This record gives sequence, structure tokens and C-alpha cells, in this order.
Amino acid sequence: MDLDLVFLGTSGSAPTAHRAPTALLVRRGGDRLLFDCAEGTQRQLMRSTVGLPDLAEIFISHFHADHYLGLPGMLKTFQLRQREVPLTIYGPPGLNDLFNGLRRVFGKVSYPVELVEVRPGEALDRNDYKILVFPVHHGVAAVGYVLAEDTRPGRFDNDAADALGIPVGPERGALQRGESVTLADGRTLTPDAVLGAARPGRRIVIPGDTAPVETVRVLAEGADVLVHEATFADEEQDRAADTLHSTARQAAQVALDAGVRLLALTHLSPRYFGPELSREARELFPATVVPKDFDVIEVPFAERGEPTLVRRGARPERTPAAEQAPAP
Repeated sequence: MDLDLVFLGTSGSAPTAHRAPTALLVRRGGDRLLFDCAEGTQRQLMRSTVGLPDLAEIFISHFHADHYLGLPGMLKTFQLRQREVPLTIYGPPGLNDLFNGLRRVFGKVSYPVELVEVRPGEALDRNDYKILVFPVHHGVAAVGYVLAEDTRPGRFDNDAADALGIPVGPERGALQRGESVTLADGRTLTPDAVLGAARPGRRIVIPGDTAPVETVRVLAEGADVLVHEATFADEEQDRAADTLHSTARQAAQVALDAGVRLLALTHLSPRYFGPELSREARELFPATVVPKDFDVIEVPFAERGEPTLVRRGARPERTPAAEQAPAP
């Protein structure tokens, strides 16, 4: 099952010439989950190799404008495209009040829109993963989200299966799924006869905006990727504290304490370009990256390798013809 993160907006508070405000698309198999939807998010999607899909779910971390201002335009575009499939939008308490105001902007839509107010401690169940909701420290109603895959069965031992006389076919498939089987000779075999130890699923932690807080460290324990804000450099630690944001070094400390596989810094103040925050964080936690817009982090299962940053992984290649085309 493929799993990756597409960084659509990596700036904090306001856009810059090179970074849009906050938006992150998580792709898992056929699922497309959007976390935060800042100004210009639909255009970022259309500029990417992803395009603008009929997203089924959008998760809002809190109601500062740089995390939701892209919603009215996106909802209106869906309406203009005559969308019919339902859309569910999740957010902390206050989501319904927010939409009472936003409806004056985007008007009536013909497709179903469900608003779900979530609270820390809730878990949204999917077929083989969950979205966990947890508290952060940002001075307003705000939540973070964790995509946590279910534990997977252990590796199938074909040699053991051969030794036990298990035929190649449905019986092996059932054992691999964790089911017991009865063979033609009457023997009943349980999965532990041919499966190794259970393997953990992948874990992506997305706190949104937050000052350093213990809940993030706890939820990020052993995570594959921690996407943590780094609004300020360490020299602005006092300002970070006043605004309930984090510095790059503070984010690195969380990653170090939690033992994550990869730290991705985002929500950068427009005063920074990225390399200075990267250097600061890597002094403490070397497995740190600072994605730019349209970068992708690929997240394989642990036994298949480490999470990898792919620069411009969601940006179409420009053809010479396109580059030389005259302006209309």
C-alpha cells in the first residue's frame, strides 16, 4: 500500500513568492486526505501532478485564517464542476459556527457536505487505519491528527508452510490474513505456525500549529514521519512562546525525544527561506527535512526502507515548448 505526503503549502501566516500557506495532502492507496486548506490550496492542487480531485475528507486543525481560507473557493469550484459525491469536513468545536459565516461566501451547493466537530481522544475508524485526534497547545480550539495504520500480520514463512504440507492456494492466503485453516487431512493450523511476529503499521503525526507540548511527543513516539511546525528560529524563542508556536530547535527536540524516523518542518514564517531552520534542527536531530511546496515524502513500510523526501515530486516537468510559448 503506497503512502506519501504532498506538501501543497509550507508557509506560515501568509504566502510568499515561493511558498503558499498551509495545506498537506496525504495519499494512501486510493484515499486522498487533505489536512488544512489555506488560501490558494485548490490552485496548488491544480498546479501539481495531483490535480483537483473530488476530495472526500478535509481535516482542519484550527480556525486561524491561514488554515481554512481556501475552503470557500474550493467548495464553489466543486459546485461549478457539478460535483455529486459527498464531502466531509472535520474540525474542532466551532466548525459549525465557522461555516454559518462561510456559507455567505460560497453559497448553496448541490452536493452533500457533512460537518463533523471532533474532540481530542476520538478515533475515526477506516478499513485498516485510524485517524486519531489529539490536543495541541495553540491558545484556541485546535487539534492535531495522527494517521495510524493497523498492525500487520508477520511475514509468511513459505519453508515452514511446505514442511507442514500446506497446499499453495486459499489455505495459505487465509493463514496470511490471520485466520485458522483446516486441511484436507483434518489438521487445524493456526497462523502462528507460519507467520513471524506482527509488524507495526505506519504512523504519520500532524500536530498543526502548536507550542511544544507533551501530547505531541507522546503521539509521535516511534512515528514514521512527524510534520511539525517551525514558525521561528531559536533566536525568536520568546516570540514563539508569546504566539504559541514552535522554533525549529524545539521541533527537533520533540522528534529526538519521540524517536521518529523523519522530521518534516513546515509552517515557516515568511522571514525565513528554509536552510537556516534546517541547519538549526539538524544540529539536534539529523533526520530533518524542510519541504518546499510540491515536495513529496514517500513513506515505505519500515522493512522496505526509510521515509524519503522527493524534491518537486508533485510538480509537473516543464517542457521546452511550454517554456518558450509566447504570452497570450
